[in-house]
Amino acid sequence: MQVRHSSHSPMGDPSLMTRKKVTLTTLASMYRKGEPIAVLTAHDFPSAHVADAAGMDIILVGDSLAMVALGMPDTSEITLDDMILHCKSVARATSAAFIVGDLPMGSYEISPEQALASAIRLVKEGHVQAVKLEGGAEMAPTISKITRAGIPVLGHIGLTPQRQNALGGFRVQGKTVAGAQHVLQDALAVQEAGAFGMVVEAVPAEVAALITQKLSVPTIGIGAGNGCSGQVLVQVDMTGHFPPGRFLPKFVKQYGNVWAESLKAIETYKTEVKSRAYPAAEHTYPISKEVLEAFEATTSAEGGNHGKS
Repeated sequence: MQVRHSSHSPMGDPSLMTRKKVTLTTLASMYRKGEPIAVLTAHDFPSAHVADAAGMDIILVGDSLAMVALGMPDTSEITLDDMILHCKSVARATSAAFIVGDLPMGSYEISPEQALASAIRLVKEGHVQAVKLEGGAEMAPTISKITRAGIPVLGHIGLTPQRQNALGGFRVQGKTVAGAQHVLQDALAVQEAGAFGMVVEAVPAEVAALITQKLSVPTIGIGAGNGCSGQVLVQVDMTGHFPPGRFLPKFVKQYGNVWAESLKAIETYKTEVKSRAYPAAEHTYPISKEVLEAFEATTSAEGGNHGKS
C-alpha cells in the first residue's frame, strides 16, 4: 500500500532503500580489490538524495557549495556554520553513501586544536562520517590531531582551491620534477598522518598514477587522470545544471543538461498558467453535485460580488 504524504514530503518509500551503508571498512575493501571509488559532491537534500539513489560510494559536501548553492565568487567566504547547515541537509537524504564534509577556510589553519574543534562540530552537528581538509606536509600535525580523536580525515593535495591566491590561481600542480616531488611528499605526509585517503586535484595523470602506486591508501582524482583509486566531480558541473556559456575545467565531463530540461519545464508551466491550460480537470479535487449546489445556494443568499473568476 502506498503511503500518502504531503506534496513536499522529502523522502520516498524508505523500504526501497536496500543498499548497505558504506563505511571505512567498505572503502578499504574496495581499495584492496582495485574497485574504483565513485565520489560526487552534494550541497543540499535533493542533490544528496539523487546521488545516494544513484549508488555513490562517497558523497562529499564540498565547500564548492559556496558557489553552486550560495552564489559566492569562491570558497573563501563560506563559514563553518554554513557548512554544518548544508551537511545536515545532505545527511538527512543519505542512507547508504559515506558522507564527508569539507572544513572551510579559516576553520582549521590556526592550530590543530582549532581544527579538531571544527571537525567535532561537523560530525556532531553536521552528521558527517569524516572531514576533508586541504594541504600537504604542513597539515600533517592537524590531520594527526583529528584522526587520533577518532574522526576520519580525507586529505586534499595538488591544487588546493582554498589557497588559489597563494598558488597564482587555479593552476595544474606537479608539472615539473620538483613540483611532482612536492606533491608526492605531501601525499606521503598526509598518509603518515593518518588520513584514510586523499583527493588529488589538477595533477598530470602520469604523476598522479605514480603517486597512487606509492601509497597504501586510496587517491580520489579530480583532474588527475584514470590512475587514481577513484574519481570525484562537482554534481552541478557533471549534470549540466548551469546556463550556457559557463566555464568548465578541462577535466569535467558533462553527463546531462539539467538546466535545459528545467528551463523547458518551467517555461511550459508559465505558458500553461498564462493560457489557463493548467490546472486541467485532472489536477483538481472533485466535489459532489449536491454539496456544490448547496454551497452555491448559501453564497447566493449572502449576496455580493467580491471578485471575478
